[in-house]
Formats: sequence, structure tokens, C-alpha cells
Amino acid sequence: MPETRPVYLPADIHTPDRDITHQHFRPGEHVVILKGVAGGELWGDAMKVVTSSWHTPTDEDGWRLYDPNGGARSYITAHPRYLVHLSKRCPECLTHQQAMRRYLVPRIGDSVEAVDCRWYSLTALNQLVHIADAAAARGGR
Repeated sequence: MPETRPVYLPADIHTPDRDITHQHFRPGEHVVILKGVAGGELWGDAMKVVTSSWHTPTDEDGWRLYDPNGGARSYITAHPRYLVHLSKRCPECLTHQQAMRRYLVPRIGDSVEAVDCRWYSLTALNQLVHIADAAAARGGR
């Protein structure tokens, strides 16, 4: 059997501490949830902000998002700190995106194949939860 090298999946050191308010986003805006690297660039799931929605995993205000490729899960709820603007170039989102790029690209490389860092999962209620928030909720938050 050929030797295989395990894929290195770095921890997300930026998103869990991101200080962003619910009011930063508005219905109709296009956002991305950064999930990894492909071809030396960040990639993730592009979605449209629909309406406010309670984010149960964090017990905080979140946003209901529409994923045009979502099929049975076309609508999910996410915390604002998971979101980065696509429809406008706001300084906070650009700063977050640059920090993620500087951190991730050197660690993952420039392989053409997309590398999903597996930071997110969906609950049975279609709530997107970051691994750090899931750990905090299990810890009695």
C-alpha cells in the first residue's frame, strides 16, 4: 500500500474571537462562511442573508441564510461571527478575511483541491455551529 500523508487541518484561531455585532449584516446581503483553502485562496459557502433568527447553539442573535445550492438544507441559521461580506467591501470583513488568508494558506498550501478544515457542523435544527461554539455549549454554556 502506498504511504499516505494525513491532511493537516489547522484550528480556526480567528473566528471564535471575532467581535462583530448582529447589526453588521442586513437582509439581502451576500456573505460567505470561510471553510478552508482551494488553489491557494480561501473558499467557503456563499449564501444570502434573509432575516434575523435565534442561534440556539450560542444563545445569541443570528441570521437565517439562504443557500442556493442547499437542497434539503436551503435555509440555515448562523452566528454573525461566521459571516464575511461578499456584496460589499467593509473594513472589518476584509481584515478578518486577510487574517484568515495569512494564517491558512501557508499551512494548507496551494493545492487545487479544496481543503475543508471541518470547523462547522449542522445541528438537527439546521443551525450552523462552529467547533469552538459546540465545545463551549457542551461545557455548560
